[in-house]
Amino acid sequence: METCIRNLTRSFLTCSYSSKGAPPTQAEMEDTEQTVRILVALIFAAKHHLRAEWGFSEAPILMPSSEVERRRRESQSMAKPEYSELLPPGTRGFESQGLGLVLQLSIKIESYIKRGHDRGWFHAPQASQLTAQLNTLVAAYGSMETIHLTPLPVAYLIHLKQVLAIFGAVLPFALVEDMGWWSILLTAFICFTLYGIEAIGAQLQDPFGYDRADINVGAIADDLRVETNVLLSEWRRGSDMFGRPLI
Repeated sequence: METCIRNLTRSFLTCSYSSKGAPPTQAEMEDTEQTVRILVALIFAAKHHLRAEWGFSEAPILMPSSEVERRRRESQSMAKPEYSELLPPGTRGFESQGLGLVLQLSIKIESYIKRGHDRGWFHAPQASQLTAQLNTLVAAYGSMETIHLTPLPVAYLIHLKQVLAIFGAVLPFALVEDMGWWSILLTAFICFTLYGIEAIGAQLQDPFGYDRADINVGAIADDLRVETNVLLSEWRRGSDMFGRPLI
């Protein structure tokens, strides 16, 4: 996801003007900047979704229907403070209806690619390549969802513990003739190692949490935000980094 966001950001900021027509208007430049901010919001939305920390708050259900509807309307514009400023004003969430925020925001990116093609910013093969990058981003998000939602089967975990217990109980009898009293220490060491490997496997089944061994998704997202802010700052002041004519 991070790689696709970087590629799309680079293309949007570099190619969001037509070399043959009039320079982009202020509204078009704001459209480009907002779309780049949505790209950054995608990785924050994915992080919170994988941790079941929904981006938009839910309305309580033990209330009169009118109050539920009122709070639902209010909550539809309440994203996580961590990335709420990256979203367009008035963004409505549909997570309570089963639509993930990542997929919802990817539609906005797709619509920007369509607008850029219609404006003559992206020729057809380039627009197709940008869409392919977006498809890869969504596919990566789907793969992470699969990892998150596919835990180790409970029957497997129980059977594995049983097998290790039986192995640990039988092992001393196989070692005692040759090792004597050392078989106790050797058995303890082997069981400690095997149970440790089993515990590591159980922990790694969901690498998107807050454990020290988990992927530091927060640092990845924060680094991406810093990079994008620098690029946007240079883009706004017309830096020659992007090869865009000064306006």
